[in-house]
Formats: sequence, structure tokens, C-alpha cells
Amino acid sequence: MESHRFNVFGHIYVIQRVAGIWQAWSVGADGKRSPAGFVVPDFIGDDELEQYLFDLFHESARPGSGDVRRIG
Repeated sequence: MESHRFNVFGHIYVIQRVAGIWQAWSVGADGKRSPAGFVVPDFIGDDELEQYLFDLFHESARPGSGDVRRIG
């Protein structure tokens, strides 16, 4: 199972590929995961995840909220 952690404009998400399908999880301040509420298409490669997340969430960006960064 591939697992990638991202800081997306101040929100933490974990994206996992399970049996060829991406699953997206939102990580709360307590470290608990819940469904993220968005879909990552199966054809997106792990090297394309940052750009995909930026394209999906760029309108949520606020001054000082950073960018999209892989953190794990």
C-alpha cells in the first residue's frame, strides 16, 4: 500500500493507493483520519499528486496558508 502525506494550504491529507485505487483521508488535529470528501482519479500517478491537489484546492488558498507540500 502506497501512502503519501500532504500539507494542502494548511490542511493535512493522507492519500493511499489500495488495490490500485486512491483513497483520500483528512487528518484532524488529534491525528484521527476521516474521509476527505474528494476523489483522486486512479490514473493520477504518485508523482502527480501534489499538482493534482494544488489544482483541486488552489481556490482555498489564503495569504499565509502556504502551498501544497509533500510531508511524508
